Amino acid sequence: MRKYKWQIILGCVLIGSSILFYFFHYLIFEDAHHIFIYLVGDIAFVPIEVLLVTIIIHRLLNIREKRAMLNKLNMVIGAFFSEVGTKLMSFFSAFDPYTHTIGQDLIPTTQWTEEEFLQISHRLKSYDYKIEIKKGELKNLSSFLLLKRDFLLGLLQNPNLLEHESFTQLLWAVFHLTEELVHRDDVQQLPDKDYDHLSGDIRRAYRLLVAQWIEYMEHLKDNYPYLFSLAVRTNPFDSEASPVIK
Repeated sequence: MRKYKWQIILGCVLIGSSILFYFFHYLIFEDAHHIFIYLVGDIAFVPIEVLLVTIIIHRLLNIREKRAMLNKLNMVIGAFFSEVGTKLMSFFSAFDPYTHTIGQDLIPTTQWTEEEFLQISHRLKSYDYKIEIKKGELKNLSSFLLLKRDFLLGLLQNPNLLEHESFTQLLWAVFHLTEELVHRDDVQQLPDKDYDHLSGDIRRAYRLLVAQWIEYMEHLKDNYPYLFSLAVRTNPFDSEASPVIK
């Protein structure tokens, strides 16, 4: 009750002020009929005012605020791919013996439409991410993630990430893989059962990473063509990609 005490007092003061002004109006003009006409008219408009202010205008402001928030989050996602994500995809794809089956689907161009991005996203959901853990460079992956551990922790501490569920899941998957690798003294000498466990962790992060990358590439294409151009020229799935423009 104490929490709302000032609000109750303010409400009483406002209602009392309104009554007082109506009373002065009656004393001056002595026209109760006029007062009640406008009073009923004002009360009748209240539901429409509630509809306009609390539902329509408030909803529009929330949509605008959410768009601004997502735009800021895309900056964070961009920092993630620049610092960790792009290199991480190179590591993960080296573990995937069938990466060539989706390789062509993961080479976006400036001609791609929204429909094409959507189709690729649907195809990726049905792709079976195979991991042969002894095929890639597990030790180098462990060293790389250990080096980026503080960066990942910094991203996880951003409260705004709660607005972007898929990216949050990706961060947790990558951070979990980092913790798994960090707690092993020698990742090159492990039992097969443990390798199977790590393969599952890599597969989870790999799947989420590729899906998020496609979404991020569409965002760059639509909003930042110059960043999209660099991302295409550093595409880890394109064997002919080069940051040098020829």
